[in-house]
Amino acid sequence: MPFSIVQQDITKMQVDAIVNAANTNLTMGGGVSGAIFRAAGAGEMERACRPLAPIAVGEAVVTPGFALPAKFVIHTAGPIYQGGKRGEAEQLRSCYLNSLRLAVENNCQSIAFPLISAGIYGYPKREALRIATTAIRDFLAQHELEVYLAVLSKGAIEVEAELLVGVARYLAEQREELHGRLYEREVVTYSPRAAVPEPAVEELLEDLEEPFAEALFRLIDAKGRTDVEVYKRANLDRRLFSKIRSNKDYIPSKRTVLALAIALELTMEETDDLLKKAGYALSPSQVFDVIVQYFIINGKYDIFELNEVLFSYDQPLLGSVGKNAEE
Repeated sequence: MPFSIVQQDITKMQVDAIVNAANTNLTMGGGVSGAIFRAAGAGEMERACRPLAPIAVGEAVVTPGFALPAKFVIHTAGPIYQGGKRGEAEQLRSCYLNSLRLAVENNCQSIAFPLISAGIYGYPKREALRIATTAIRDFLAQHELEVYLAVLSKGAIEVEAELLVGVARYLAEQREELHGRLYEREVVTYSPRAAVPEPAVEELLEDLEEPFAEALFRLIDAKGRTDVEVYKRANLDRRLFSKIRSNKDYIPSKRTVLALAIALELTMEETDDLLKKAGYALSPSQVFDVIVQYFIINGKYDIFELNEVLFSYDQPLLGSVGKNAEE
């Protein structure tokens, strides 16, 4: 199952488990940790944590969620940032991996994380996000789990500055080009054209190209990919991919088609062709479309990095997770 960044209060999320960025003594702290304790019921949570403490940095333990919507709270102790030369990166990665393993061991289907150590523990947000994304992606390569990274504001996600500059410049260029085309359209005078007889329905049906599903699985074979590799790289739910595989007439959403194009590392021409077979096209007037186009043209096929940029522009993410997921 896929991974998504959401702007949401983690204490209100309808998931099987939420993660508390705890201190090693598992006592009620401030910030998100304090909010989790209060929402769960501080007294009950403190009593549940007491026999489990202390824990080491990077370790994770689980308690019931009590009054929370989540069935479980997984408590993990993130590292305090000390310049990055004292093993903090590996400790932070362990926080995610150990929490994910506990979720699977407790038969969870979904889990939500905060951005661990990126608050008062001082971990640089961009680096904290990179470690979180890498750990989650590596784990999902071998497991089926719906994973969320919950933040309270978009400012909590810091995308690489050079990438944002490139995207912003490309967006501006596309807007300028679109404005120029619209202006030209207004000043061109049209001459009447000779009437052309419309083709019969039978002729149109004979000219139909291969269906979307056939085109997709032909591309998967041509690219030497497996089904599992493709749906995981596309950040898609296995059940959705199975629906496409089993129903040759099924047409997924435009976002799903684009996620598959990213997973298969298609060229712009190949992407346009695949979109066309599903009845879609990219528009130079849509921010979402232009950002995806920028990534494909520049050979950037990391769907998690793409989703970080989409998130920063308040656009829907690619993949089948979260409130904008395809049913």
